[in-house]
Amino acid sequence: MKFRIQANRVTLTFLFMLFPVIAAAEETSKISYPDTAWILISSALVMLMLPGLALFYGGMVRRKNVLATLMHSFIPLGVITVQWVLFGYSLAFGNDIGHFVGGLSKALFIGIDFKTLSGTIPEYLFSMFQLMFAIITAALISGGMAERVDFKAYIVFIFVWSTVVYDPICHWVWGGG
Repeated sequence: MKFRIQANRVTLTFLFMLFPVIAAAEETSKISYPDTAWILISSALVMLMLPGLALFYGGMVRRKNVLATLMHSFIPLGVITVQWVLFGYSLAFGNDIGHFVGGLSKALFIGIDFKTLSGTIPEYLFSMFQLMFAIITAALISGGMAERVDFKAYIVFIFVWSTVVYDPICHWVWGGG
């Protein structure tokens, strides 16, 4: 008798656990406001890592190089954003070309509007979230170059590095390559 009651409870629990899965399968094309809010907050938190990284690297160099080191941490915010909008997002999350890199179908965000979704969040927001990681990755590299590289060369390097290294690897891991 106890075994039958236990089996009924397990069966009912299993059936109740299926309801959210069934409900989620029906609403895949709708925007999820909690997901959207969480991605916005997460993007802001990742962006807040930049000042912390800049201060950390600034504290590791000589007094005469502190400002240059701070700028090495902040300049990816602008450079990688331009690269990402021009073609970086498309290379990372565009249509697959040979399982290596994405195509240029989403360059300059062509074909993406405010109604386009990536899962349950707007694709613009998904792009911004991924952009924050591209920025912080390029900023992390600056610690190894502190006091060793010219500022103009660093700008060219992070642009090229993001295009040649980060975007294809991002495509392999998250973009479907």
